[in-house]
Amino acid sequence: MGASRPTRAVATTGRWAFFQAHVDIAEFTEQLGLAEAHVVTPLMFQYGLIERARADRRRIVLPEGEDDRILRAAATVLAREVADLTILGDEASVRARAAELGLDIGAAQVLSPTDPELVERFAAEYARLRAHKGITLAQAADTVTDVSYFGTMMVHLGLADGMVSGAVHTTAHTIRPSFEIIKTKPGVNVVSSVFLMALADRVLVYGDCAVIPDPTSEQLADIAISSATTARQFGIDPRVAMLSYSTGESGSGADVDKVRAATALVRERAPELPVEGPIQYDAAADAAVAKAKLPDSAVAGRATVFVFPDLNTGNNTYKAVQRSAGAVAIGPVLQGLNKPINDLSRGALVDDIVNTVAITAIQAQGDAA
Repeated sequence: MGASRPTRAVATTGRWAFFQAHVDIAEFTEQLGLAEAHVVTPLMFQYGLIERARADRRRIVLPEGEDDRILRAAATVLAREVADLTILGDEASVRARAAELGLDIGAAQVLSPTDPELVERFAAEYARLRAHKGITLAQAADTVTDVSYFGTMMVHLGLADGMVSGAVHTTAHTIRPSFEIIKTKPGVNVVSSVFLMALADRVLVYGDCAVIPDPTSEQLADIAISSATTARQFGIDPRVAMLSYSTGESGSGADVDKVRAATALVRERAPELPVEGPIQYDAAADAAVAKAKLPDSAVAGRATVFVFPDLNTGNNTYKAVQRSAGAVAIGPVLQGLNKPINDLSRGALVDDIVNTVAITAIQAQGDAA
């Protein structure tokens, strides 16, 4: 047999060694724009949420212990040590149902919302908080046995660090107690929400897509600043786009003027925050469009926080992106409250609940910092 020819692998190795010897690879990759990779896939982002929650575990209360999805999510949270849990419901019934489903929730605390000692304590505090509304102790005792009020009182009094509910109850039922008991952070006038939109290669923040139907300019400014704070909390560098059907000075009308006024308020209240508005979605998200429409903007073409002018626009957009682009929509994440309370969709899947527990735990870590 004749001499064997070099294999392709050997030839490739030789060429790579020659390349390394004659080319400054660091400079070459920088020139190509490859020096740093900032791709964050949905799986990477969700993994990061779980790991951050595990690093400093918090106690989260789940008021809807009668729902099988909650029990399945609780078993996952406990198995992965994402958070410590309190589940509300009749203890015998909750544990029996978990056993029927083959779930281990042994590490969870199970509390009855009619526990006499806690009802007495919660009623006294609720009556104190709502005395200006004429709430009597008897009325308070009746109110706090509602699971949403009971769970919120646990958070208020430090028996839990956060609450996740809404798999069974409406958004209003879940968050109304927080308006009365937890209340908003200093300097924040409204409670709003964001969705963390995990696209194929990055995570964006969309607000408000769940709470405020038709925000005023002042409320839009609140939403923008709160959304930027939430973005930072989850490792996203906030560059805020105040969305409208017009970009820059090209349009006029009440809707555009509202966004323009909101943008001015954001710049006044948070001068360090990169913000652009009014701006259309394509100019905010696409570098080529941004170059044509707002070439000197620090936000256009690279926005990470998208603030929608109203609930109709925001809710439809997040669902369109979720379904059409295959994005993972995590949320709604409530923001602006003194302590974290988060609402689930009534169609929430088990993974959605696990993610929301992790997000709530991370918010609680930030509140404790």
